[in-house]
Amino acid sequence: MSTENEGTAVPPAPSAPPVPVDTPAASPQQPAHAPAADAPTTPMPVTPPGAPGASGAREQPPHAPGAPAYASTTPQGGSQNAVPEGGWPPPPPPTHAYPAQGTGGPGDGSGWGTSYPQPAPKPSGRRGGLVAAVLVAALVAGGLGGGLGYTLAKNDDTSSTTVSAPDSGGDIKRDPGTVAGVTAQALPSTVTIEAESSSGEGGTGTGFVFDTEGHIITNNHVVAEAVDGGKLTATFPSGKKYDAEVVGNAQGYDVAVIKLKNAPSGLKPLTLGDSDKVAVGDSTIAIGAPFGLSDTVTTGIISAKNRPVASSDGTGSQASYMSALQTDASINPGNSGGPLLDAKGNVIGINSAIQSSSNGGFGTGQSGSIGLGFAIPINQAKYVAQELIKNGKPVYAKIGASVSLEDTTDGAKITDTGAGGTDPVEAGGPADKAGLKPGDVITKLDDTVIDSGPTLIGEIWTHKPGDRVTITYERDGSTNTVDLTLGSRVGDS
Repeated sequence: MSTENEGTAVPPAPSAPPVPVDTPAASPQQPAHAPAADAPTTPMPVTPPGAPGASGAREQPPHAPGAPAYASTTPQGGSQNAVPEGGWPPPPPPTHAYPAQGTGGPGDGSGWGTSYPQPAPKPSGRRGGLVAAVLVAALVAGGLGGGLGYTLAKNDDTSSTTVSAPDSGGDIKRDPGTVAGVTAQALPSTVTIEAESSSGEGGTGTGFVFDTEGHIITNNHVVAEAVDGGKLTATFPSGKKYDAEVVGNAQGYDVAVIKLKNAPSGLKPLTLGDSDKVAVGDSTIAIGAPFGLSDTVTTGIISAKNRPVASSDGTGSQASYMSALQTDASINPGNSGGPLLDAKGNVIGINSAIQSSSNGGFGTGQSGSIGLGFAIPINQAKYVAQELIKNGKPVYAKIGASVSLEDTTDGAKITDTGAGGTDPVEAGGPADKAGLKPGDVITKLDDTVIDSGPTLIGEIWTHKPGDRVTITYERDGSTNTVDLTLGSRVGDS
């Protein structure tokens, strides 16, 4: 901004007041606040554009927002609020971009409470004198206005109508249906789980209270390291930490139940919802410990249902299969085992897996969320958890046939040879009784389209043993349907 006066020129102040002709004597009734008769009659000059007090936008010191947690807080390039020698003009804004977040406190350049550098007159020259005259005239105008306002107020018999602004906007109400309200109810019933094997290896995950006896639901891959003689702890948001033990784990379902040792009284289990009634577009809230950051809450929506997912913990162990709820709520390593809630705070799923880009993030080698997270539907997880508490082992539904696990799009093909050289169709099993044979390609289970072997397995495991289902399959170019009753298999082996 230039200090030169632009626009209409301001006439110079007269060197001496004009001599009045036949000036009459002053009237005794002349108000005390009236201007003296010898005051200049020159029109009041206008405050030049850009000077303090002029209308319009003014340049503010550049905003110095707070740095994100992972960035260096050391400033670069010196102070950003430094003013060049002479105090005017302010420095131009920097050309680099700032992060979106900022401190917004006093003096941060947000526009309120920020000091404004006053222009210093030049040591010599006519232009400097003109600027000074304009400032003096502006001050005189301010004085006259103040005096006139005081007189009018003094002569006004009515009471003042000025209303003082409130000190605050009132208390913030966090209704039960808000994210904050749901979080306040659910967070105390979640735990951060640390699992450590006998060799010292382990990791961090999440779980939530299943009942008042101290049972906690989580993922199998969260506690797998501690299954055989390892160490397991669960820490509540309050900071209370408890030792725990594995009650049962289901590798295929990727569900596990642990129990707190010396569980406290007053545990509040989270309310379980109905995952079958979830709709695409429903709001979701995920709670977990992404990258070890305990008690983290993220939000999103259900972006898809019945998403076939085959996942692994990367250790080469047997894969897990699920017909998952897909959500865009941010889920990262450490969220595993945590609850996925609906807008009312009901658990609708267990956060278990993510689709990630090939590059790891945050210097860890682990990939982070790209908005594709997958949760085990709670209806399935509830059944598995109850079986684990009751028997210590998982119970799986099955059709009694081996299918190809190749990545295909035309269905689940019954293989010619079973695992380990066994028969591909179990003698006397559900598939055998229904007349299915090696080479048949299963394309539907009830109304669900089956595009591959993993999809079929995940869909079968959403059912319980004894459920009756309809299988659609292709053989020799023809399409056939058959009903069968699902059998059962106990344990992961």
